Amino acid sequence: MTHHLMGRPIPRGLNSSSGPIVVGITAALFGLAATALPVLVLWVVSSGPEDSAADAGDAARLVGGLWLLAHGGPLTRGAAAVPCSLTPLLPTLLTVLLLRRAGARAARSAGARRGSVPGALCAGYLAIALPVTLACSSAVVGTGGLRARPLPDVLAVAALAYLSAAAGARVLPGAARWREQWGRWTGWADRLPDWARPAGALGPLWRAAAVGVLTLAAGGALLFALALLVRADRTGPSVHSLAGGSIAGFAGLLLSCLLLVPNAVVWSASYALGPGFLLGAGTAVGPGRLVLGALPNFPLLGLVPWTASGWQRLAFVVPVLAGAVAAGLLGRAAAAGGRRAQDGPPEPWRVPTTALVALGSALAAGAVVTLAGWLAGGALGAGRMAVLGPPWWVGPVAAGWFAVLLVPGAAVVRWWRLRAPAVDGDRDDGVRDDGDRDDGVRDDGDRDDGGRDDGGRNEVDGGSDGPDEEPLPVPRRGLADRAARWRRTGRAGWVALLGRLPRRRG
Repeated sequence: MTHHLMGRPIPRGLNSSSGPIVVGITAALFGLAATALPVLVLWVVSSGPEDSAADAGDAARLVGGLWLLAHGGPLTRGAAAVPCSLTPLLPTLLTVLLLRRAGARAARSAGARRGSVPGALCAGYLAIALPVTLACSSAVVGTGGLRARPLPDVLAVAALAYLSAAAGARVLPGAARWREQWGRWTGWADRLPDWARPAGALGPLWRAAAVGVLTLAAGGALLFALALLVRADRTGPSVHSLAGGSIAGFAGLLLSCLLLVPNAVVWSASYALGPGFLLGAGTAVGPGRLVLGALPNFPLLGLVPWTASGWQRLAFVVPVLAGAVAAGLLGRAAAAGGRRAQDGPPEPWRVPTTALVALGSALAAGAVVTLAGWLAGGALGAGRMAVLGPPWWVGPVAAGWFAVLLVPGAAVVRWWRLRAPAVDGDRDDGVRDDGDRDDGVRDDGDRDDGGRDDGGRNEVDGGSDGPDEEPLPVPRRGLADRAARWRRTGRAGWVALLGRLPRRRG
């Protein structure tokens, strides 16, 4: 019975066309279960004997609403339909990872038909999302509950599921159309000069943008941790008033804050870039400037500075470091080059080429920051609280930061790495600063080819008593080579200063 049903073996793989659909259903159920577990545990702990089955239904619909909100779907709250669209990014990131892994697993099982995996997986995912959306949009929801908006929520769930599954399956949506457009673009680009279309530039461009954005996010996380350490005492009154002295209330408040930690990191990165973030209409929080109104009673909002100070502009170090790291990576790629000459090493990029790729990397980083700022913001109510998070122009400001730092920084790193082999007048042709040459000639007249000043010769084929001819030393490269040259240069300088002493001949 374990391995057979109705005389036929149970399939152990997902090789059929329904395999990705089953994977999508499984991923949706797993995400719902992960969302429901803490919520229902808190409800059980905080519920009393007087709670009815209707309260359990409200808790279940709360689970569905939070699950839809994690996909970026907008909700409403209460009978007045107050908008609630602030997406907690921690469950969003976990959902993306879950769907990406599910897409990769389904693609391995589908084999050659992996192109249909994202659509089939999305269909299975929507088979669970549609009932959840309809249940959360029903009028049974209590006065203070969350209510779904069916059409926007379903579209948000479908977009996130399809794109995440496509990333896991490594399938580009509309690949044929993209290839056709790419062919037209490359045909037009062939008429451009060589410096305007460097070979192998897309990889370094995206890597520099990704490293710059990750460094910016790390700086935002550091700023958030610093604010948490400095202003942790200001969150106490909010915690005590919202938790009500109960363990369940404190655990629920802690869980809410943890879900919004990635949002706080993005807001901190926007603060470091200069635009800051908005805490309602007519408010602005940025380095050295502060315009605040009445704020909601929430612990994370207690970390916001209450006064403006010139010291807050030290946060600009974060985008400077992000640009410097990206410039170093791109400058190394520019010095290494990507186009091989005939029977020769790769040719380094020219300076205009380096500047062009740096501008493209800055634009890519700005696009990523724009998307992150849009996802991290939203609304928690009508009126003033309809605008929360980084402003729309944080992406263009980030692109400007990276452009200003990447273009000259990458050019400087490229120049330094190309001139490094010739530092202090050293050359790679074997000539040394103290007059020695790698071709075997020494200052004392001895030669490595067997010739001596006393007329003796080391004949290799004559069987003489002298040692065999030593091979020429292999030139050293990299940091060790430069360090050795610097040591020789310093030694030669001291000898020139004190005067050369006569060498003793043996």
